[in-house]
Parts: sequence; C-alpha cells; structure tokens
Amino acid sequence: MEREKERHLVLVHGGGHGAWCWYKVAALLKSSGIKVTALDMAASGIHPKQAEELNSISEYYEPLMEFLRSLDAEEQVILVGHSMGGIGMCLAMEKFPKKIAAAVFANTSMPGPDLSLYTLAQEVSLLK
Repeated sequence: MEREKERHLVLVHGGGHGAWCWYKVAALLKSSGIKVTALDMAASGIHPKQAEELNSISEYYEPLMEFLRSLDAEEQVILVGHSMGGIGMCLAMEKFPKKIAAAVFANTSMPGPDLSLYTLAQEVSLLK
C-alpha cells in the first residue's frame, strides 16, 4: 500500500503584509497535521531587503521562487495566496508547474490567457 503524500501548504501573503498575517491559520493547519510554510516576500515582514531596493515584482516574489527552487524534484506543494499574493502564485505556477499540485486564490485576482497582469492593472486604475 502506497503511503499517502504529505500535504504541504505554502502561504503567500498580500501587499502590506508578511508571513505574520498567516499566524493563526498556520497554527490551526499545523495542529491538524498539515505541513505549512509561510514566507516573507522581499521587503516584507522580517525579510532584510528594503522596499527601495526592489526593482520589479519578480524581485518582490524572489523568496517564493527560491523556496520552490529548493524543493526536491518530486515534491509538490499547494499554494494559498491572499490579495496581491495571487500575482506571485501565478508567476510560481508558470516557472514551477511540476512543483505546484494546486493553488487556492483567496480574495485575489487570477491572471490568465484572457486576463493579463497589464489588464488587471488598467482595471484597478480605472476604479480609483
């Protein structure tokens, strides 16, 4: 009988937050036996990089990319993102499709073939 793979959730925070915003959710998931990783994106939470050092959204999400790069080749995770975290999840799904088992978009936009990041940015600016 094959052993069931351990579920591993990677929590991706939104803008203006850090890994700290997942504290209660992470604690509940861990107490249920689920492996959880909550990361600080660049210039967020306790990440040492400063906001003025960031030159692109890719640099902001580099901690997520580094984490996914560090996983064993066969390991898969479930991404859970909130708000601006959806952008990072989309970037990660494009770059590491074999390492993402599923993605949960919580109160976030999900760019796709008919909805690019550029289109989303235009729509957001029209709402102001």
